[in-house]
Amino acid sequence: KLETTAGTIVIELDRMKAALTVNNFLTYVDKKVYDNSVFHRLEPEFVLQGGGYDRQLEPIKGFAEIPNESGNGVKNTTYSVAMAHQEKGPHTATSQFFINLNENTSLNPGKDWGYAVFGQVVEGMDVIEKIRGMETVHNDKLGWDNVPKTPIVIARAIILPAK
Repeated sequence: KLETTAGTIVIELDRMKAALTVNNFLTYVDKKVYDNSVFHRLEPEFVLQGGGYDRQLEPIKGFAEIPNESGNGVKNTTYSVAMAHQEKGPHTATSQFFINLNENTSLNPGKDWGYAVFGQVVEGMDVIEKIRGMETVHNDKLGWDNVPKTPIVIARAIILPAK
């Protein structure tokens, strides 16, 4: 469960299809790394990305890079959750994740590795839709466009008991 300044989002994780990725994500949650971090990228017809920066937009220290599990058969569909990886290669994911805001078929494996989907938003779609409508700006510190003008803080990430 992600308790954010915009509302609560609950993600169901798929350990059967993406065990390494889920274990990685849960390690960050367990170690409270995501607490007081922000969603730093919002592209309303593409993705909402977080897990990389704190409230001051300082980088979060990631743990070891993990293998890319994008070949697990789970697609980047609306409200699915996937790991971001660096441009330098497919096996470079650490802490950053994104929520797909569209059917992002270009992020599925094809000519390249794609992005590993490891979960699905099951509660809080209304919160995501509210965030989708928020204004974004260019951020000089990060050097990027599509940074939410009003910070969307992940106040707390909590592991819920399995259903």
